[in-house]
Amino acid sequence: MSAVVDILRKLGAVITDDHFVYTSGKHGEVYINKDALYPHPEYTSRVGKLFAEKYHTMDIDVVAAPALGGIILTTWTAYHLTQMKGKEVLGVYAEKMPDKSMAFTRGYDRLIAGKNVLVIEDLATTGGSLKKVVDLVRATGGNVVAACVMVNRDPEAVTTETIGAPFDSLGVIRAESWEESDLPDRIRKRPINTKVGHGKKYMEAKAAGR
Repeated sequence: MSAVVDILRKLGAVITDDHFVYTSGKHGEVYINKDALYPHPEYTSRVGKLFAEKYHTMDIDVVAAPALGGIILTTWTAYHLTQMKGKEVLGVYAEKMPDKSMAFTRGYDRLIAGKNVLVIEDLATTGGSLKKVVDLVRATGGNVVAACVMVNRDPEAVTTETIGAPFDSLGVIRAESWEESDLPDRIRKRPINTKVGHGKKYMEAKAAGR
């Protein structure tokens, strides 16, 4: 078991044998509750240090990630890289726009242009958000030196080729997902978890006939 998976299990962030609705709208029985990590500064710092240790030999000026979880992870990763490299490494994040694209706001675009950038993310199921930030960094004039996620949920589908940059993860927890119509009976028979994930929104939408 990787160090990051050990941390997540210790915090009760890995939930199995249930029925979840993911951000993508697909359903599954494994959920990684990343929000169980962030209230704990010591453990979040450790995860940031794991990212930093993995890439400390590379020439990195900025760590970038998609919001929201990326806000915390970039800060801790940049902090540990700063300590290891003896130079200030910045941490910035991209925000989702109404059209679902990503953008560097708050003047962060000026911190990316001409810089070597490590792009990170907490979880990857399809890698879509990570790839959007990789593409955004390049469009902003930055150089993507590498991309990495805390946990890759689909290592066959999320790869260097699909992300479009040298890619790796700190850990792997496989979480297969299905369209609702294709769900295995063992999952379909379980009530949808409305405490974590998008189960509550899904149930509300279903009740409203949407």
